[in-house]
Amino acid sequence: MPREITASSNPLIKRARSLRDKKHRRMERLFLAEGLRILSEAEESGTLPAEILFTENSEDHPRARTLIAATEAAGGEAVRTTRAILSKLSGKDNPQAIVGIYPELETDLAKVDRSQADIWLVAQALRDPGNLGTMLRTGDAVGAGGLILIDDCADPFSVEAVRASMGAIFTQTIATARWPDFLDWLRGGDGMLVGTSLDADLDYQQPDYTAPTFILTGNESAGLPTDYATACDLLVKMPMRGKADSLNAAVATAVMAYEVLNQFRR
Repeated sequence: MPREITASSNPLIKRARSLRDKKHRRMERLFLAEGLRILSEAEESGTLPAEILFTENSEDHPRARTLIAATEAAGGEAVRTTRAILSKLSGKDNPQAIVGIYPELETDLAKVDRSQADIWLVAQALRDPGNLGTMLRTGDAVGAGGLILIDDCADPFSVEAVRASMGAIFTQTIATARWPDFLDWLRGGDGMLVGTSLDADLDYQQPDYTAPTFILTGNESAGLPTDYATACDLLVKMPMRGKADSLNAAVATAVMAYEVLNQFRR
C-alpha cells in the first residue's frame, strides 16, 4: 500500500527535490518526470519509476491507479503526498498531480547500434534544455534511433528537458561523447554526417541522403565550429525568406529530419 508523506522535511522528499539540481542527478543517477502522459509513455516503453509520488485526487484516475499498482508490483515505492510538495519538486505553481523518479537512461556511445534506425540526431553544445527535449520529441516522431550529445550540452534529464520531450526521453537512445570520439565511432561504420549551417551553399532538399543519416545541429548562437563543419559529409542550409537570419535549433533539426524521412519514404 502507498505510504503518506506530508512533510517537506522528509528525507525522501528532500532527496527527490534535490534531483532538480544536475549535480545531485549525476550523483544519484536518477531524474524526475512529471505528469500522467509522460509516465504513461514511460510504462508503454517498458520503464517504471523507482518511486512514484502523487496527490490523493490523482488516484481517481484509472490510468494513475494502474501506474501506481504497476510500480509497487515491480518493487518500486508509491507515496501519497500534497500538491504543495509536488509544486516544490516540479518548480511550478500548478504542478502535475503525479511525479516519477527514474534511473538515468544514458547509453555508452560504443554500445549504440546505428543499424537500428535510418535517422540519428546529433547536438553540439546546445544550451537550452527545452531544445534538447524538443529534439527528442522530433526524433521519436520521425523514428530516429536517438540523440547523441557532443561536447558540453544541457542536461537532457533536467525537469525542463524531460517536460519538453513529452515522453520521448523514454523512447530515444541518448549518448554523450566528445567530438573526436564521436568522429572515430562514426567513421568506424556506415553513416552520412549532415551538418546545418548558414554558411553552406547547398540547399537542404538537393542532396540524396543515405541511411543512416546523422543530422548535426550546432550551438544555438554560435552554430557549428569550422572544423566540425569541415568534417561533415554534407553541409546544407534552409532558405530564409523573411527577416529572420536563422531558425531555432530544434526547429531546424525537425525540418531536416522530415526531409530525410520523406526521402527514405519515397
